[in-house]
Amino acid sequence: MSELFLAAEPRGHTPAVTQWWVLTRRLIRPSWRNGELVTAVLAPTVFTLGFYVPLNMVMSVYGHGLSSYAQFLMPMIVMQAVAFCAISTSFRAASDARDGLTVRFGALPMAAAVPMAARITASLYRAAVALAAALVCGHVIGFRFYGSWWHTAGFVAFAVLVALALCLGADLLGGLMKSPEATTQALVLPQLILGMVSTGFAPAGQFPAWIQVFARNQPVSQFISAMRALAGDPSGHAGTVGWPLLGPALAWTLGLLLVFGAADLGVAARRSG
Repeated sequence: MSELFLAAEPRGHTPAVTQWWVLTRRLIRPSWRNGELVTAVLAPTVFTLGFYVPLNMVMSVYGHGLSSYAQFLMPMIVMQAVAFCAISTSFRAASDARDGLTVRFGALPMAAAVPMAARITASLYRAAVALAAALVCGHVIGFRFYGSWWHTAGFVAFAVLVALALCLGADLLGGLMKSPEATTQALVLPQLILGMVSTGFAPAGQFPAWIQVFARNQPVSQFISAMRALAGDPSGHAGTVGWPLLGPALAWTLGLLLVFGAADLGVAARRSG
């Protein structure tokens, strides 16, 4: 409570950066004891076991085009891990709206973007933990980076950028719906559909002909294709790192960032006004 009082001091005495840091600590510090960090680590572990163990033999028979199924599957594990963090973001935003904290922050001498920025920062913190856990799990099953150091850095940076876009969208949804349970249910279905009907588990050619175009070009598939190319593969079939392959993925990501970010900020400004 003392931290909230600090954040609520007159704007002239408390810079926006200080307010952001106080509210961010409010969200990060409890994660050590309320299980959020444990969940961020366990989620990619469960995804790895749940996807790799049953599908490895099947995909080895039907083919996936890379040197190993671990190399093929790893970007999908990363996507599932950061998407799971986005669900936590929507839950937090909805909880704040339901409990009246959003209205309370809007009545304080505080910039409208500060509470939103604090929630997103805490979400990226959890996403970074989940990404690290996913990479460890991938290493255990045989995933490796075969490109240059900047390709590896690009893989990590792109995963964080996607996480930021998803968390902004989830924060917007949570603030609008104001129901933690409803937001969780609303986000699970798109994650399930876009995840299953993507090239994350199998090549597009293994889908029925009528849905192959969607499976190949929807945003999750574009994200996964970019990460596969950045990770590389000894077979040489992971894709060439360049604008023809990375361009659509970056366009989707930046488009989602602009739309979700502007809408989330607009909702926050309307409440504070």
